[in-house]
Amino acid sequence: MFCNKTILITGGTGSWGYELVKQLLDKNPKEIRIFSRNEFTQVEMKHKFDNNKKLSFIIGDIRDKSALSEACKGADYLFHLAALKHVPVCEDQPYEGLKTNVNGTQNVIEASIERNIKKVIYISTDKAANPTNFYGFTKALGERLIIHANTLTEDTKFICVRGGNVLGTNGSVIHVFKDQIQKKSKIGITDKRMTRFFLTLEDAIKLLFKASYESIGGEIFVMKMPTCKILDLANILIEDSGKPNVIIEELGTRPGEKLHEILLTEYESNKTVIYDKEYYVILPAINIDGLNDHYSSYPPINLDNYNSNHSLMTKNDIKDMLKKGGFI
Repeated sequence: MFCNKTILITGGTGSWGYELVKQLLDKNPKEIRIFSRNEFTQVEMKHKFDNNKKLSFIIGDIRDKSALSEACKGADYLFHLAALKHVPVCEDQPYEGLKTNVNGTQNVIEASIERNIKKVIYISTDKAANPTNFYGFTKALGERLIIHANTLTEDTKFICVRGGNVLGTNGSVIHVFKDQIQKKSKIGITDKRMTRFFLTLEDAIKLLFKASYESIGGEIFVMKMPTCKILDLANILIEDSGKPNVIIEELGTRPGEKLHEILLTEYESNKTVIYDKEYYVILPAINIDGLNDHYSSYPPINLDNYNSNHSLMTKNDIKDMLKKGGFI
């Protein structure tokens, strides 16, 4: 699929972008374009990939449709990673979250259609399911725009991939907890009952590729992800640090923060099929030619919702996951 092709990645200098580029290079593409706003992170990434000639770095913002359209020229595939992702930032500055996460996604859709991109893959989040914070609302709107885009053209296919927390990404709870242990001998947890979905970054990108290959346009692929108690995660990191007398302080939930996340809502479960052992697929409420027929042989899901408080990992499972990711 990607061999000798040109791929554009919006927001490509983040943690997802690094791993995506790393795995894409193994697939022998013609060119990978990294489109982002930050000059410093582009220069840093260029050096980390030893000035690889297949990488092109483009300064630009998805809010600027003309710059985005120019970056799309001649590209075959587009991974849309660019977003304002931090919940408190979007709560404090909702207009900025709207302009990037919603208006920017509309620009991606329109530029992709204009430039005849073959397939656009939108990276979404569990916070888009029954959103309680502004970030989640913007990502839910982004999903709806991406799915609807399939009705605007037959030449470009648009797909969503929804996942939970990915270990080791910028701002990840792993880095926050480790830093707090070393500097303060104290970890702050908003609520000790809190649970979350987790997956290693390497595994998340592999699943992202699978959806990219096998999607036909208009569906939301939901990653099946292990879940854990944040308190268990904190205790394991404390034990691994070897530092004595580290305390855990309960801070109280932040505005818009859920006790448990969900990847699949009760409403969505009525339109969801079991794709395989790694994915569920949510089919849209709107009609997209051929989509329901394509998935008609897949079994319907037998869940009311997909909640991070179900099927929790044991401490040993969490340790194995952290070891696999190189965090302990």
